[in-house]
Amino acid sequence: MKDLRVKLLNIDLMTLLDSTKITNAEAVVLRHNWSLSEVKDLLEKPLMDLVWHAQIVHRSANPGYKVQLASLLSVKTGGCEEDCSYCSQSMYNGSDVSGQPNLSIEPVLERAKAAKEAGADRFCMGWAWREIREGQPFEAMLAMVRGVRELGMEACVTAGMLTENQAERLAEAGLTSYNHNLDTSPENYENIITTRTFQERLETLERVRSAGITLCCGGIIGMGESVVDRASLLKVLSTLDPHPESVPINALVAVEGTPLEDLPAVDPLEMVRMVATARILMPYSRVRLSAGREQLSREAQILCLQAGADSIFYGDSLLTTSNPDVVSDKELLAQAGVQANWDHIVDS
Repeated sequence: MKDLRVKLLNIDLMTLLDSTKITNAEAVVLRHNWSLSEVKDLLEKPLMDLVWHAQIVHRSANPGYKVQLASLLSVKTGGCEEDCSYCSQSMYNGSDVSGQPNLSIEPVLERAKAAKEAGADRFCMGWAWREIREGQPFEAMLAMVRGVRELGMEACVTAGMLTENQAERLAEAGLTSYNHNLDTSPENYENIITTRTFQERLETLERVRSAGITLCCGGIIGMGESVVDRASLLKVLSTLDPHPESVPINALVAVEGTPLEDLPAVDPLEMVRMVATARILMPYSRVRLSAGREQLSREAQILCLQAGADSIFYGDSLLTTSNPDVVSDKELLAQAGVQANWDHIVDS
């Protein structure tokens, strides 16, 4: 027995985790039939048990513990016809940031090139639209997608609802992924937005998937929802078949002039719980630590990475809210000991 204790003490932690992930009955399980009670039970597990469970899954599904870097640019800012309670770009909110000129093709591709040189694998472009607009705006979007792909980067677009034909043309242009978040649970949805239904969001996802484009789809916490609402959101995401390839986990950034401006900041441990549960439910999806990351301490961000986040948006802004800068992110990932493509970063 003494010899066994010595042997166990000498086992490297990574080896122990590797051994556990092979034999543990709760290792990677790819399911699309999660029940609400199962998801809620996961969310409410003791935090240490939840993170440990997520670690086992994450190390199995993400060998080498790599983190993807994504850069996001707002191409068309403000004046959106949707009434999302959290959004600074809604024409219904006093925070509306309209008045900024739409970016043309060349400046967008210059920003994409700079993002690649700073280490980004994916370049995401956002249009504050209820739905994609035909004509010159859509033709410019297609040109931007083609240009980003020619740079050797993944291209992602978020621009509201779209038609089957628009989805097919985006696929032909080489679009990697389309972002269309569900935001919150079906039950809480009407408390957050009334100008578009939850079902319309699901129909948009179906059109994107039918065109052969991968999905980037997640939600936001901290908007006054309950734990059951959070579980319900994750249940909808995890019962999509296949799962979204990318699942952004956002914390509300309470912007002045929006109906949610007075809500308190999200408890960082609640972000950890959402990340860990998403990782367990959707083991092979990228779980993206997205809006609200600036509000998290370095330690909280590292805990989210440990819990299964394997992608971050980096740079100085995330659409219209601030984001940690590149140098800080470089230091964070280095201290966490995770792999990312920082070869071309120049400190300034």
